[in-house]
Amino acid sequence: MSTENEGTAVPPAPSAPPAPVDTPAASPQPAAPHPEQPPTQAPAAAPYDGYGAFAAPAAHAPQQPAPEGTGTGAPHGHTAPDASWPPPPPPGTPAYGGGGAGGGQGGWGASYQPPGPKPGRGRGGLVAGLLIAALVAGGLGGGLGYTLAKNNDETGSTTVSASDTGGSLKRDAGTVAGVAAKALPSTVTIQAEGSNGEGGTGTGFVFDKQGHIVTNNHVVAEAVDGGKLSATFPDGKKYAAEVVGHAQGYDVAVIKLENAPSDLNPLPLGDSDKVAVGDSTIAIGAPFGLSDTVTTGIISAKNRPVASSDGSGSSKASYMSALQTDASINPGNSGGPLLDAQGNVIGINSAIQSTSNGGFGTGQSGSIGLGFAIPVNQAEFVAKQLIKSGKPVYAKIGASVSLEETANGAKLTEQGVNGSDPVESGGPAADAGLKPGDVITKLDDRVIDSGPTLIGEIWTHKPGDKVTVTYERGGKERTTELTLGSKLGDD
Repeated sequence: MSTENEGTAVPPAPSAPPAPVDTPAASPQPAAPHPEQPPTQAPAAAPYDGYGAFAAPAAHAPQQPAPEGTGTGAPHGHTAPDASWPPPPPPGTPAYGGGGAGGGQGGWGASYQPPGPKPGRGRGGLVAGLLIAALVAGGLGGGLGYTLAKNNDETGSTTVSASDTGGSLKRDAGTVAGVAAKALPSTVTIQAEGSNGEGGTGTGFVFDKQGHIVTNNHVVAEAVDGGKLSATFPDGKKYAAEVVGHAQGYDVAVIKLENAPSDLNPLPLGDSDKVAVGDSTIAIGAPFGLSDTVTTGIISAKNRPVASSDGSGSSKASYMSALQTDASINPGNSGGPLLDAQGNVIGINSAIQSTSNGGFGTGQSGSIGLGFAIPVNQAEFVAKQLIKSGKPVYAKIGASVSLEETANGAKLTEQGVNGSDPVESGGPAADAGLKPGDVITKLDDRVIDSGPTLIGEIWTHKPGDKVTVTYERGGKERTTELTLGSKLGDD
């Protein structure tokens, strides 16, 4: 996890205010009409700590700015395909403060094939709604990522507020204050420090009475190999911790408190599949290091395809089909719980759409009301696997898919990586009759508009799940049943 520049210099205040400059009085003039600004291209979304700059996708992968203070940017052009796992990010994906080793089998059992150069033609508007989003690990940590999202939702925003108690100090269980009072004692602020001294601040929540805490992989990545971890509760009690397991692909991690107290109260888990657009949300975290902060909003959209990576040439990607919320999420909220109005965890706060302007002199961007959370149903499955074996389990179809930005579907590539078969012999895709060149347009009832969208959707399932795949071959639409295979570990 690369460290964001927290030491941005602030110019000294002048010794005296400048003298005002007299301006001649002007006669009233009718206000000139403001011409409507030309539509701007979709902004970039940085990894979840919310410090990134919006970057508009173009016909070719855009150059992404490096996080302030790092002195490096995302590589130009397309990176060479490799067989590493998790799959490399789509071209132009901004970096984030993640980590994780590469190597091993890629894709869903085969590697993902980055697209070749696009034809020299212009494109009107955004294809597949590619946005750049920011991870919100926070404090010193975090980084950049990107979000594939459609801009066709017109959901409104509302504020969840406590009922009027007429001056009474009693906080009912159904109010935001009541939910916060019950949930806060089960959240922690995580400090992660690598052996190189770099690190960051994030958030986590109590998963069980044994002292397991769920958070994001990118929050603790620096502390995986020889680093230091600590978790601090709202009452000020601080515990050393160790990483039990981490999943680069899912961006989920589990840590365990050393000498955990016996009175831990795990937060109740909700059902993210039953969440509806417009439902109230409550987010808890440590934005910009301000521990135990509570913000509110609604579910703005569901099933947003989100991906993130560290932006290096050997980058591995994290993918999710996210819950979108307008609850204020900032650097430091990473890994914190997104709650429903009853106080049940429905997601793990992970990424935000962000502007390029930093706040508090840190050079980090903040919330503009577009936050993304890993659905808790997926996070719970991953966390249990990490506690059980220390390694994540991924669903796979056993095929190489193009990561090219397109609105037409996810194309199975004609060539594999490093000489491997584009459709794994004897794998789930081959058994279902899929072939190189097929374009997958739906997974069950979910529309697939690109390779990253397909990856995120597959990873919402468990190995062994049966899915219906709709695809096009030779201009004709077909369907087939497919049983998802499994892949153990990130390597």
